[in-house]
Amino acid sequence: MNEIDQALKTVTPEIYQNLKHSIATGRWPNGQLLSETQKEQSMQLVIAYESKHVPESQRVGFIKQAGCKA
Repeated sequence: MNEIDQALKTVTPEIYQNLKHSIATGRWPNGQLLSETQKEQSMQLVIAYESKHVPESQRVGFIKQAGCKA
């Protein structure tokens, strides 16, 4: 089991929302700046969480393709 899978076990919907907000603002909820490494790892965790818990059409980066009913 890799680090992302290990971390994913601890992610709740609230943590997921906090991670998305932190990535968007570049700051943790306490105001501290995210490092580039923290941004990368947070993005990986958000993507992994979404792949298991969020419908494809609602995931970060989803692009509806022409002719697609999603």
